[in-house]
Amino acid sequence: MPERDGEPVTAVVTWDVKPGREHDFEEWAEGMHQIAMRRPGHRGATWLRAEGSRNRYYTVVNFDGQEHLDEWLGSRERADWLRRLHGIAAEHQPETTGLETWFSLPGESVPPPSKAKMIVVTFIAVYPISLLLNAFVTPLTMSWPVPLKAMTFPVILVPLLTLLVMPLLSRAFRRWLYPLGRSHRPAKPGR
Repeated sequence: MPERDGEPVTAVVTWDVKPGREHDFEEWAEGMHQIAMRRPGHRGATWLRAEGSRNRYYTVVNFDGQEHLDEWLGSRERADWLRRLHGIAAEHQPETTGLETWFSLPGESVPPPSKAKMIVVTFIAVYPISLLLNAFVTPLTMSWPVPLKAMTFPVILVPLLTLLVMPLLSRAFRRWLYPLGRSHRPAKPGR
C-alpha cells in the first residue's frame, strides 16, 4: 500500500495492572503488539514500565497518520484484545484540567499535584497580579471600548503567569506540590 501523505502520529496509553498479574499483562501486550503490527500505517510501538511502580505500564504507538491511528483505536480486533484484559489490567485515562503544564518539572515525569494544590498556587499567583492590574492598569483603560479593555487583563496576565510567575511558584512550592513519597522518575523500558 503506498504511504499516505500527512504527519505521523503518536498515541500514549497507560495501563494499570493488577498486582501479581504483570506476567499475564506482558504476554497480552506481546499479542496485542503482533496484531497492531499488521495494521495499515503502523510504524511501531514501545512498551514501558514505570520505574518504582510495578503496576503501571505505558504503550507509545506510532502510525503514519491520524486516520490509520483512529482506525486501529476503534477496530474490532483491538476491542477483542481489550476484552481479554478483564481481571488483568485496565486502560487508565487520568482526568486533567489543563493547568498541569504550569506545574511540570523539567526533566522529570511526575504526576500533577492535586487539583486543590493547583488552585491554591494559582490563586497565590493571580491575586496579587490582579490587584496590581486593577490599581495601575484599569484606570488607564477607562475610556477604552469594552472589548479592548477586557482584552488587556488576559494579554498581560496569561504570558506573565506562563513564562514567569507559575514556573517560579512551582519551584518555590515544589516540596509541597510534589511530596518526596510521591515523586516518580522517568519510566524506563520494560521488556
